[in-house]
Amino acid sequence: MDIRTELTQHLKELCLPTFRDSFEDAARLAEKDALTYEQYLLDLSMRECEARRHRRIQRYMRESCLPLEKTMDAFDLKRLPAKVVHQVNHLLEGFFLEKAENVLAFGNPGTGKTHLLCGIAHELIHRDRRIYFAKCAFLVQKLLAAKKDLRLAQELKKMNKFDAVLIDDIGYVQQNQQEMEILFTFLAERYERGSVMITSNLPFSKWQKIFKDPMTTAAAIDRVVHHSVILELNIPSYRMEQANKRKQPSRKTDSTEDQSQKKAGDDNADHGMQSPKGPV
Repeated sequence: MDIRTELTQHLKELCLPTFRDSFEDAARLAEKDALTYEQYLLDLSMRECEARRHRRIQRYMRESCLPLEKTMDAFDLKRLPAKVVHQVNHLLEGFFLEKAENVLAFGNPGTGKTHLLCGIAHELIHRDRRIYFAKCAFLVQKLLAAKKDLRLAQELKKMNKFDAVLIDDIGYVQQNQQEMEILFTFLAERYERGSVMITSNLPFSKWQKIFKDPMTTAAAIDRVVHHSVILELNIPSYRMEQANKRKQPSRKTDSTEDQSQKKAGDDNADHGMQSPKGPV
């Protein structure tokens, strides 16, 4: 067995695919550039680490269940108040995850709450963080199914591997007693252990609609607000703005058509007056 074949087998056994695929090209470059053995190995190890990081980010993205189109690049930060922009820039650093702090985004429908938090989550995943996204109703049903199958503890433990769980639209759908209890159980489990990122149309004063009981509502709010960053999106609906923009060209076209018709009418009237026969 020659050295190349033996080395390839060893690298395969060590699970170093990029190392295995690159060592010959790297060796030729090292010889050409007169690199030391250490520089050659450093080049190979850097290639392996970068390839592994790329595959890891792809895996994190798949397991996150995030909407792929809701990124920071697609979000217009200019719509946000200066205070919120400052908060967002700080959140993008990811320090809140290390402290198990929560992020709460409040605002009317269409203000971009979901898009903003998803965009932050995308950026954090590219910083090697693990985020899980779920609509509140879906998450509640998932946990209820686990409870029914006597594996709720395992499901909660599975969630603990994520640095943050993004719960979208808390309070959007009315919940029954069982659903409320399982949601509270989840929030209590995450308290000071892992971050939650929440979007809601309901201010805290109306969270009793979610948790029904005043004491449970107070306990839930206490756990969520303690160690949290609150983003208040008191801005016009983005969807309404876009709808209005789509209507504007239509109005302009109608106006242009009206002017064209008026001009055509005027021209016809002029031609009629110049006719040598006159009106019949």
